[in-house]
Parts: sequence; structure tokens; C-alpha cells
Amino acid sequence: MKTDLRKILSISGESGLFLYVQQAKNGAIVESLTTKKRMCAGLSAKMSSMADIAIYTDDGEIKLAELFLKMKEVLGENPAPAKKADQKELVAFFEKALPAYDRDRFYVSHMRKVVEWYNVIKEFASLDFMTEEEMEEADKE
Repeated sequence: MKTDLRKILSISGESGLFLYVQQAKNGAIVESLTTKKRMCAGLSAKMSSMADIAIYTDDGEIKLAELFLKMKEVLGENPAPAKKADQKELVAFFEKALPAYDRDRFYVSHMRKVVEWYNVIKEFASLDFMTEEEMEEADKE
């Protein structure tokens, strides 16, 4: 099944990624991708959809989905480096996967988040993402 990155969320103050389940009166019902536990994320929680996140490059920005596909090309079926990997290892990896990343605005802390998200999505969802057309069709249903 293809992954709709609009429904995969990062929530400030919470570890891991969450799947949007439905709207609630006081926030959103989300389910942890790793533990499958559900919770209500309140209206004040800062939630970011994976589809809305972009990485700075020398030429502008690249959507996270595109970066994940570039990472998959480099990694094959192997997982990305661990989020606690050595800084030099992370930088070397991103130089292969995204050589034009903006070295002034894409920090190692960002790299750590991206590799963690990649590994979670690879293991608990799918790196086969829905296209714009498929998302529009899903919205109609």
C-alpha cells in the first residue's frame, strides 16, 4: 500500500512519527507508527506533515518525499545511518544522497531527524509514496 505523506506527522515534544487517524473535538487522533498506540494531539500541539517539509538546497528546496527517494537510491534496501551516528558519517551520507544540500541551513541536527524519519517510514509504512493524482483521487472518496 502506498504511503500518503500528508497523513504522516511529526509532533513537537513527541518522539517518532504518527499517522493521522481523524479529527477530534479538541485536536487530532493520531497513532504512533512504531507502537500503534493512539493518542489525542491537542490543538496547541505543533504538528508537521511529512508532505509539507522541505530541505534547503543550493537551488531552493526539495520536498522530503524526493529526498527519501534519493536516499533509497543510495541505500538500496539497507537502512539509513542511525540518528546517533557520527557527524562525519551523516554528512558523508547526505553528500552522496543530496550533494546540493545547503550547508549553511541544513544542519546535522536536521540530518539526524531525516534519517530517523526515513528508517521509521521504511520499517513501519512504505517508501512507495502516493502521487499528487492519487492523493487528489483519495480526497474525493
